[in-house]
Amino acid sequence: MTLLKQYSQIDTSAWEKLLKESPVASWFQSDEAYCFFDSLSFMETFVVAVVEGETLMGLTVGYIQGDGGMLKKRLSRRAIIIGGPLLSKDITKAQLTAMLTAVRQLPAVKKCIYIETRNLNDYSCWRGTFEECGFEYVPHYNFHQDTTSMEAINSKLSRTRKRHIHVGLRDGATLGEASTEAEVDEFYDILSDLYRHKVKKPLPPREFFQKMLALPSAKILTVNYQSHVIGGMAYIELFERVGYEWYVCGMDDKYKTLYPSELATYAGLKCASNSGCPRFDFMGAGKPGVSYGVRDFKALFGGELVEHGRFLHLNKPLLYNLGKVAINILEKLHRS
Repeated sequence: MTLLKQYSQIDTSAWEKLLKESPVASWFQSDEAYCFFDSLSFMETFVVAVVEGETLMGLTVGYIQGDGGMLKKRLSRRAIIIGGPLLSKDITKAQLTAMLTAVRQLPAVKKCIYIETRNLNDYSCWRGTFEECGFEYVPHYNFHQDTTSMEAINSKLSRTRKRHIHVGLRDGATLGEASTEAEVDEFYDILSDLYRHKVKKPLPPREFFQKMLALPSAKILTVNYQSHVIGGMAYIELFERVGYEWYVCGMDDKYKTLYPSELATYAGLKCASNSGCPRFDFMGAGKPGVSYGVRDFKALFGGELVEHGRFLHLNKPLLYNLGKVAINILEKLHRS
């Protein structure tokens, strides 16, 4: 067994092969994703792979990020593994343990408050190994939607969603795709306003979305009205397997009767279907037992509610708990 901790050490053809064969593959564990994260000025990336002989058995792509000023950044420094590690169906407990241990021991990761995998597939058969390696399982919801055809999509929509989509398109809203930085800027301004006033969670800088334009697997889908962007989605695809709703927004207060947020999500579903992806991933719907307006919004598109959870390892438990309190205080002060 060999552990590889440098991108240059990994055979990209073996990486591509594992991505196509893994039962828990996601775009976020691809070579393309790693290179995208690594190109961003505000992120620090890491990758760890486990190889047996000449066979790549598992691989973990992640990034390290902190938010805000110096104090908040220190209290929010975290290692995020979107999608969960990329695993062969034949990976052994010893191989997975070695890889997870190596991730935890990376010098940059050890400085983080916590490590979190945001699972987009079912890791239940490996849950025991994660827990033995110090990763707590945290329940978390998501929606998966059937996009094998437009008929399948439309059959799942609630009556209200169908009416809103029909009315929005009838009254002049159109669906498109950003092709210029100016269009991405319009989309980002809407998204930034949404995150600042309603979502109240960290949002990547403008650079993140501008660089998405160059990604072969990504699109910035737009909802347009009278030559202006009034909503949209940062959309990504894994081969012809799954489409992802990474970020979505709409000027719903200003254009109430056009329903731009609903049209943006519909555009993502339609894009996945047109690309031959049988599944659309909403990328998160909150915690069980906690009311969440976003989950209610997504539910009306008719997808299947799944609970693949997250794995959380606390490097610094005291700072983690202190940070949650301090960040809440800082955010309240910032909003006041």
